[in-house]
Amino acid sequence: MTKGYIHSLESFGSVDGPGVRYVIFVAGCPMRCQYCHNPDTWKMNTGKEMTADELIEKALRYRSYWGSEGGITVSGGEPLMQLDFLLELFKKAKEQGIHTTIDTSGNPFTKREPFFSKFNELLKYTDLIMLDIKHIDNAQHLKLTGQPNTNILEMAEYLSEIDKPVWIRHVLVPGRTDDDEYLHKLDAFIRTLTNVEKVEVLPYHNLGEYKWDELGYDYQLKGIEAPTKERIENAKKILHID
Repeated sequence: MTKGYIHSLESFGSVDGPGVRYVIFVAGCPMRCQYCHNPDTWKMNTGKEMTADELIEKALRYRSYWGSEGGITVSGGEPLMQLDFLLELFKKAKEQGIHTTIDTSGNPFTKREPFFSKFNELLKYTDLIMLDIKHIDNAQHLKLTGQPNTNILEMAEYLSEIDKPVWIRHVLVPGRTDDDEYLHKLDAFIRTLTNVEKVEVLPYHNLGEYKWDELGYDYQLKGIEAPTKERIENAKKILHID
């Protein structure tokens, strides 16, 4: 029996996929996004160890609130860092008829083995992928997250090839990701995909800055304000969000 490293749980997630979601935040992430509001999830093999059965049992207590759309979302951290556990969890979720969603940056994706086979097996039990595209430009992505985006875009293209439903999310950070040139490039990329059900713009906020301070990390975006309503609407227009 595989145990997962769990950072925290949220019983009534309303922004983590369709309907009301039971959200499982796993520990461990290879990215170091400058705007991360959960830097306390970065370290691998931390948090509380829990089995899939324990989590399913907890989640089912809230099933009456999910309606026809809700279910379980695994976020993080980076869920794909715990593939074996995620596969066991989602198999058990589907046995109970639960809608399953992964909220991922796509960073661990590779077509190399053993990852690729396990990933494809996981997709059999996954109803929706929420893919966070941090930046469309690779050099800027490296600067913003410490990691390249080439394999992330490859994952987006692969999910399109196999027609797995995807929501694309993009955090709008003034001076980092809100440049019109990059937004147009992101839109052009999304338009090459055939499986995108929804595109979301998430306005930057600094609510996690205190966590950086508590952990002794240097917060890179000090002084950057949330995007204005005008810039948010501009991004939505470019990305064809109604």
